Amino acid sequence: MIEEKDIVQAGKFLKPHGLKGELNAVLDYDAEILEEDYPLIVDMDGIYVPFYAESVRPKGHFSSLVKLEGIDSVEDTRRFVNKQFYLMRRDVAEFLDMEEDELRTEEEFVGFKVFDRELGYLGRVEELDTSTDNLLLLVRPEGEQGAEDPDLIYIPFNADLISEVIEKEDPRDSELHLDLPEGILDLNA
Repeated sequence: MIEEKDIVQAGKFLKPHGLKGELNAVLDYDAEILEEDYPLIVDMDGIYVPFYAESVRPKGHFSSLVKLEGIDSVEDTRRFVNKQFYLMRRDVAEFLDMEEDELRTEEEFVGFKVFDRELGYLGRVEELDTSTDNLLLLVRPEGEQGAEDPDLIYIPFNADLISEVIEKEDPRDSELHLDLPEGILDLNA
């Protein structure tokens, strides 16, 4: 039986494409990961069920048209529309050529202190915005006592921007160090 601790979010199925069972999919990883023989895990009524990709046609770096084995019509695809899909944690670690315990999901960064190489301390990760194709860290600056609640800082979250992760026993003491492109925080103004 597949358990939540064994999987990591890998993307989301969007709408059907064509008439033969393909689905548009937005991916959290490079499209090449779907070309491996890894099962795509989907929550079907509270049970994690594995499906295998019969074919994958990349539409871009992080989106693809996916045809699942045994899903052969538009009617078959309807139960997958707007559903998250997952990959086994061990498969993602193998694909990324890293140890399984080194692999972390974006959600694990909630509560971390965020630092930029140039600007220093920015605040804490309050949540992640997954409402668009681009994942955003929502960072709450820590204002002075009694000060009006500061606005959240929206930071595009991409593994290429991470310079270091320092994990401590208490997650509230853990740190996420970024190397942000100059001017990117000006987009929040």
